[in-house]
Amino acid sequence: MAIITTNGTLGATAAITNTTLNTIANAATFASGAVDAASLEIISGGSNNGKLGIKNDGVTTAKIDDANVTTAKVADNAITLAKMATQADQTMLGNVSGGAAVPTAVPIVGAAGILINNDSLGTSDTKGATQGNIKAFVENLIGAADKSGSGVVTEGTQGSITLGGGLIVKFGSVDVSSISVTLTFKDSSGSNSPFPNAIYGVMVTAQENPFSGAESASVSALALDTCVVRGYNSSGGAAVGRVFFIAIGH
Repeated sequence: MAIITTNGTLGATAAITNTTLNTIANAATFASGAVDAASLEIISGGSNNGKLGIKNDGVTTAKIDDANVTTAKVADNAITLAKMATQADQTMLGNVSGGAAVPTAVPIVGAAGILINNDSLGTSDTKGATQGNIKAFVENLIGAADKSGSGVVTEGTQGSITLGGGLIVKFGSVDVSSISVTLTFKDSSGSNSPFPNAIYGVMVTAQENPFSGAESASVSALALDTCVVRGYNSSGGAAVGRVFFIAIGH
């Protein structure tokens, strides 16, 4: 099969000169047999008429040498997310090896993940904690709070909050109707609730004009389960009034 069409011939007695040969050669074009149906084509028309060209789908993977695909040959931002390999659920590209390494699909949560699911939080500067870890840590620090006495505190209402490390805060109110009233610490159900080990102190605040008007108050701790609350009027005498308290111990 012909590969080149000369577009010119020499007669049987024609003289062969360089001019004749140049004319025939310059007019030559590639024949259809010069290309296959898959990778090459003969350009038709324009300034490249008759020249060989690579078809749009003519370069296959097998035609590209692996060593010739380098970083420099990949344009910036050319690799889209759709062109990246799929990953397992709840993973992300990262490196948790402790040193320089090729990124891998790292679990978001797990023993070797970005977040370590461990409620006993340590002091790592490189490992994150899950929401559950942080919630458990804070709840352990604050403790289980009995807040049934919160809000509008009425006479005799009491509550207790145990903080991390065993610190206990008791709070509530008492109405004083004489120079002093002995207050027994109770929980929100009304049961006696003494401090297990020690009492650090008690603070009191007089409510403004609840009855006849206790304008100030004082308190002294007697034991782990009781304290004495006093209310005073503007003259320093006994007053009837409501007093709020906060006691701290462990």
